[in-house]
Amino acid sequence: MPPRPPIDPDNYLLSVVIPCFNERGTLPQLIDRVRSSPIARKQIIVVDDASTDGSREILRDKIAPLVDKVIYHPVNRGKGAAMRTGFAASTGDIVAVQDADLEYDPAEYPRLVEPILKHGADVVYGSRFRGGEVHRVLLFWHMVANRGLTLVSNAISNLNLTDMETGAKLFRGEVIRAIDLREDRFGFDPEVTVKLARRGCVFYEVGITYHGRTYGEGKKIRASDAFTVLLSLLRYGLF
Repeated sequence: MPPRPPIDPDNYLLSVVIPCFNERGTLPQLIDRVRSSPIARKQIIVVDDASTDGSREILRDKIAPLVDKVIYHPVNRGKGAAMRTGFAASTGDIVAVQDADLEYDPAEYPRLVEPILKHGADVVYGSRFRGGEVHRVLLFWHMVANRGLTLVSNAISNLNLTDMETGAKLFRGEVIRAIDLREDRFGFDPEVTVKLARRGCVFYEVGITYHGRTYGEGKKIRASDAFTVLLSLLRYGLF
């Protein structure tokens, strides 16, 4: 892949894409944290994936005036579809994925954009498994599934990631907007990883803090979703 033109570190736009489904309990606080994150120029895009818990009303009544765009899916299509909608609406030099819960901290954006601004990265993954950062101790088998799927992903893409499934992903804007993404649900992570790796994109990882939720606290991905991810890896990696 030819070298990318440099991004002005003093005048770049960060587009933050926030897919949302039934997150009324965390949305207001999350938006406050994104708005107060230490990046000078931000474009905040929320994509509501047909929430049924009152999130849409909160977005319309309280959050819409505080962000750049709110897009409403008329039916639930999945996290991958919501991110595709957000990527298409973005105009930033760098595009960040931000879950609508509070598991990932927007205050860490400066550390995550640094490899793009200073080291020529096309893609940055915030790793929950690299040392040195605070993370909540949670579910053993969830960790095993994440590491196992990352291992399969690495074997297919010839990368050495530690956390393919992370929800903290950043991309150069022109790179992510040029990818033909098709997965509607949790197959997004393996699809985007394999497709970007096949294009010769430069990947970096940064250790991040992680405040994971239990299922009782609203975590949505289930053990059965691991099979969806594995099938996506095989689909895009082998076939």
